[in-house]
Amino acid sequence: MPDESIRYHAGHNHFSNWLKARTEFRLAERISLLKTSDYPDIEGIRRTLIASLGAYSRSQQQGLITEFDKNSFDPALSVARIGGGSLGGKARGIGFLNMLISNYEVRRRFAGVQISVPPAVVIGAEVFDQFLDRNNLRKFALESQDDAEITRRFLNGVFPEEPLGDLAAFLHMVREPLAVRSSSTLEDSHYHPFAGVYQTYMLPNDHPDRFVRLGWLIATIKRVYASTFYQCARDYFRVTEYQHEEEKMSVIIQKMAGARHGARFYPDFAGVAKSYNYYPVAPQKAGDGIVTVALGLGKTIVDGGAAVRFCPKYPEHLQRFSPADETSGGSQTQFFALDMESQPIDAAETRDVRVRSYDLRDAETDGVLSRVASTYSFENDVMYDGVSRDGLRVVTFAPILRHKIFPLSEIAELLLDMGSWGMGAPVEMEFAVNLSVPRSEPKQFSMLQMRPFGLRRESDSISIEIEDVADARLICRSERTLGHGVYGDIYNIVYVDAEKFDHSRSRETAEEIAFFNEKLVNRQQPYLLIGIGRWGSMDPWLGIPVKWDQIAGARGIVEAEFSDMDVDPSQGSHFFHNITSFRVGYFTVNSRNRDGFLDWAWLRSLHAGGEKTYTRHIRLDAPVTIKIDGHRNKGIILKPEQRSGI
Repeated sequence: MPDESIRYHAGHNHFSNWLKARTEFRLAERISLLKTSDYPDIEGIRRTLIASLGAYSRSQQQGLITEFDKNSFDPALSVARIGGGSLGGKARGIGFLNMLISNYEVRRRFAGVQISVPPAVVIGAEVFDQFLDRNNLRKFALESQDDAEITRRFLNGVFPEEPLGDLAAFLHMVREPLAVRSSSTLEDSHYHPFAGVYQTYMLPNDHPDRFVRLGWLIATIKRVYASTFYQCARDYFRVTEYQHEEEKMSVIIQKMAGARHGARFYPDFAGVAKSYNYYPVAPQKAGDGIVTVALGLGKTIVDGGAAVRFCPKYPEHLQRFSPADETSGGSQTQFFALDMESQPIDAAETRDVRVRSYDLRDAETDGVLSRVASTYSFENDVMYDGVSRDGLRVVTFAPILRHKIFPLSEIAELLLDMGSWGMGAPVEMEFAVNLSVPRSEPKQFSMLQMRPFGLRRESDSISIEIEDVADARLICRSERTLGHGVYGDIYNIVYVDAEKFDHSRSRETAEEIAFFNEKLVNRQQPYLLIGIGRWGSMDPWLGIPVKWDQIAGARGIVEAEFSDMDVDPSQGSHFFHNITSFRVGYFTVNSRNRDGFLDWAWLRSLHAGGEKTYTRHIRLDAPVTIKIDGHRNKGIILKPEQRSGI
């Protein structure tokens, strides 16, 4: 505008009147306070008006998923959509988080910390449908059982042209590494959330040519689309009331939280926070919640690896660590990061090979380990917080939780309370924290996802009486259980024989279980699954690394102790989330510590209908009965009336 026009309209308060006429009253009031006499020249008024309009526009977009516009998209804060159709459950969760931060002004609630949702664009489900239909992929994908072939066919498909311009504009503004994540229609639903079923990929996004980066991004979106039809997703659908044909896939493209350290990109730590703790230890209560944290990317946690757990209300009540934890798998020995120098993924690959594991020594070289670790001195037999001494490095998070170098417990407690109130249900939140920032900048707490979990149903209010039954009549008894109710009509047992199990063969054991699971799912016969160590562990030395689709037909699960070490259940993993969401009866037993009972001798006395190296399948002529009192976390599994196997 010419200077004369600005002087005239500002002098007559026309800018404020114009805004009032368009119901922008808050901004109009702010503009009305501006006086031309307060500025030495017209250029000062112009800059103030532009800044006020820009700030107001950004504040209006916070908490909303708006249509992508390259002229208004803020690469530091905005979440926008590209293409029509559903945004999916994960994107809805991101929108809810954005609204929570904006409406309740928590972005700068803690001094020196910025709480935010990383900027992102969401590709609507209409683009997914267009891609399938234009390339005649729908029928093929629903029928094919070869994940690698599905991936190749999807990569060869032509991507719709309409979103390309907006995606190129987004890449022009965002040069940092990207997470490309699924957001299906059914993900994060209240009763059957598809946690961990579809693929997530990380992109370095650092090539100098924007169009090369666009090509990488399009290929990655196609990979996420392909994962909609992988075998693990197909098996998941078979144990829900949904039809695979109903699923629609949106994709979130989000700036990664973290910092670059040489060839590695990762946050100082990532975590999963739950507003409900299924295994509280006094003085904790179930409603106080639980937080699981690990150095590096959150893959360690969601895959069931070794991590630190604490209650946000009692952060100084840390688990005890010893040098034995380093070798027994009780503490974190590696971390995940994005390899910034990785090559493009092979066409037949069905997982993200750019995310690699690194040794703790690499994190110490990067200057990150000191913020989350302690040092064990063999000479003094003492654990010291920090890494200033010689000795064994152990990830304890003591510098944060005990010495308060970052207000993690306070932030987690606030956001869990707000999230539970806003969703009207217990919630689970994924987050990442970047402390590797310049001194003049705030530390970054990035909220990546929030979803409801483990909602109580009307049946949960029914009182379940756990009678006093002699061990001779029981398969199992435990006071560390999940679920609530009576589970009957279970004629099959699949169990891992503790006498035959070999830590080094746990992956083979997982394949044996998957074999029996597929047979029983095809027959629509639920079963009781019994094993040792942590089910669904990423680390094969901590337990049996089954994926959810490999045990999806189990109606009850028993987790018994190893003979040589204790392993805590993993509350932060996608596997654990699915257990609670599918209402699977879950028993944790440690008879060595007199914590529960499991009749191994009875199991071995039964005739096996199927048997492999480490695993046996028992078919009974009368059902077992599972009873769980979810209010007191105790339960029993009764032997059938007739004890003979068929």
